Amino acid sequence: MAGSLTLWSLALLQVLVFIAGAPLLTGWIRRVRSALQNRAAPPIWQPYRELAKLFRKNVVLADEASWIFRTTPYVVLAATVSAAAALPAVATHLPTDAIADVIVLVGFLALARFFLALAAMDVGTAFGGMAASREMMVASLAEPAMLIAVFTLSMTAGSTNLSTAVGYILHSGLVLRPAFVFTLVGLLMVAIAETGRLPVDNPATHLELTMIHEGMILEYGGRHLALIEWASEIKLMIYGVLIADLFLPWGIATRLTVPSLLLGSIALVAKLAFWGGLLAMVETHFAKMRLFRVPEFLNIAFLLCLLGLLSHLILEVAL
Repeated sequence: MAGSLTLWSLALLQVLVFIAGAPLLTGWIRRVRSALQNRAAPPIWQPYRELAKLFRKNVVLADEASWIFRTTPYVVLAATVSAAAALPAVATHLPTDAIADVIVLVGFLALARFFLALAAMDVGTAFGGMAASREMMVASLAEPAMLIAVFTLSMTAGSTNLSTAVGYILHSGLVLRPAFVFTLVGLLMVAIAETGRLPVDNPATHLELTMIHEGMILEYGGRHLALIEWASEIKLMIYGVLIADLFLPWGIATRLTVPSLLLGSIALVAKLAFWGGLLAMVETHFAKMRLFRVPEFLNIAFLLCLLGLLSHLILEVAL
């Protein structure tokens, strides 16, 4: 009984550290991007200040807002936190491994997106409806590519469970698989689109004709906006941890000892720092593409993931 409570305590601590540390990744990306652009960098804890400022503000609701608009921030945050709980961030063999399935992860993120799009259309503003339709277009193109990537990795590991996949990759050792190379590039492109980063979207813009994610939350303020922004930062960290788990799992704790957990924490911080630096470099060197070019971008991501699946079938299954 005591051992079970300890495992659940570690699982809960992992989730709490995950959601509490998510704004740090956003602050790190801003700092690296400012350094690359020769601008004065904001403090790495600036996202925490912004969230605290929003939580102190009053919520202003439109007269036409229904219960969907009021409850969406809480649903979005709950779904995103549930997705974060399904990830083995620092250690495996925790009680949450039972739900650590990539299909479950995609489902939680799709639920958050669904409610956010409904809330954008609920008030009846023109920009909200336009941004919701753009978000659904991006999702309809990004999710098939992500699922193809998931199928490729699950066929390699024999399971869609993330802990099982991590264990298989660690047991196999450092093996160069062409399928993983194609899938990694495709999944990176999907992550950029799904998290609303450049060149697909610009999280810092407030130009109505170019916004996707920001257009859906224009009517929110106060703690509601803080919850949605926090969920967006957690989602960004989810993709970073997901890519680290599937393609760079070395360092993750497979034994629940203090040295292993410490090593897993250090390895996770290093991987996320690399992920944030890579995103900052992409956002610095690429301008935002036009909206009609986004389907081409995501079609390339789908093609790369499909090539990864075909490479696995030809090189590893057929042979």
